[in-house]
Amino acid sequence: MSATRANRHRAALVGTGHRGLNMWGRGLLAGYGDFVDMVALFDVNPMRAGRVRDAMGIAAPVHTEFDAMMRAQRPDLVIVCTRDADHDQYIVAALEAGADVITEKPMATTVEKCRRIIEAERRTGKRVDVAFNYRYSPLARRIKELLRAGSIGAVTSVDFHWYLDTRHGADYFRRWHAKLECSGSLWVHKATHHFDLLNWYLESDPAEVAAFGSLRHYGRNGAFRGERCRTCSHAGECKFYFDISKDPTLEMLYEAPSRVDGYVRDACVFREDIDIPDTMTATMRYANGVQASYSLNACMPIEGYHLAFNGTGGRMEIRQYEDQPWVTPPADEILLVRNFGPVEHIWVAQRPGGHFGGDDGLRDMLFKPGVADPLGQRAGARAGAASVLCGLAALESMRAKRVVSLQEIWGEPLPD
Repeated sequence: MSATRANRHRAALVGTGHRGLNMWGRGLLAGYGDFVDMVALFDVNPMRAGRVRDAMGIAAPVHTEFDAMMRAQRPDLVIVCTRDADHDQYIVAALEAGADVITEKPMATTVEKCRRIIEAERRTGKRVDVAFNYRYSPLARRIKELLRAGSIGAVTSVDFHWYLDTRHGADYFRRWHAKLECSGSLWVHKATHHFDLLNWYLESDPAEVAAFGSLRHYGRNGAFRGERCRTCSHAGECKFYFDISKDPTLEMLYEAPSRVDGYVRDACVFREDIDIPDTMTATMRYANGVQASYSLNACMPIEGYHLAFNGTGGRMEIRQYEDQPWVTPPADEILLVRNFGPVEHIWVAQRPGGHFGGDDGLRDMLFKPGVADPLGQRAGARAGAASVLCGLAALESMRAKRVVSLQEIWGEPLPD
């Protein structure tokens, strides 16, 4: 189904890193070009933005001043892919300029920034969509359907444990994500995905959070360190050595552009200024009474997650394989174990594309007209804030060594 030229979105891409180039640049135009015109690119690094424009094969102008871009190009949609801590300034400015917004997760990194976004959305009447692509994977959709159908009765508790391997997990510690001021920590940057899934599955908000976290593998734990892998004298002995020159896309995006802004993509994972935890556990009590245990570990030999729902009528177990050092099934398995009843194995085929089809599912929902949303997969600013607040509550609990409520850090009940 094609859109007329008049009905196509005039989109501006804000932040031209890896996610911007692939998910919201080349991937968006390749699969959804009938619905979108990319009219501008914005980045504080003009060299990177120019390279991304060339890689996308478009002629849109590059801007380094956001307000000037909005006045000159008048986009009706702004896609925000900058550092997490900067999301709110561009989201609010875009809303005030009359554009709708799609933002990468997390929506923001502090309570105050979440509040600014929600207030701006309410004031302007424009819409914020948060890119929670995990909601759109075939596995997540099937889990949601089974829970809504009451397949294990009323949910009483959840076990949710996420594993990042020594490739993916370590990569966060090479980048700006390793600084609390930039990412809010993995409690916010990464776990916001997982907290959002729980909130969506359970159709409730966390009320209280008790959490622990520590830096056990990266940062000051290294036996040696350097500034970056490319110039490191320990390259031959470090198991976390990363040769950026072997990835042409990363080399194009970050190596020469680092001369403009100083940001290198292969920073040492053992830098002593890393100030976020890599090993985290939390216990949450939801407003509807469900209890949840959660963990995130960023230095594992496996990638994926274990998830289980305990209910009044049985248990649902899920093991999602992303990257393992053994042969795994070609589909994801859901195991339904009912009280006093049969055991049922449900196999869910993975879809092609990023995040097992979740990326395309999200873009379908946001860009193709007439896509139904019976499961409430489309996530707005309220959902974005709820997931961030859960991470911030965990971070505060970790620091203060006490249970923290979401109402305490928000200052009032979350808005409906």
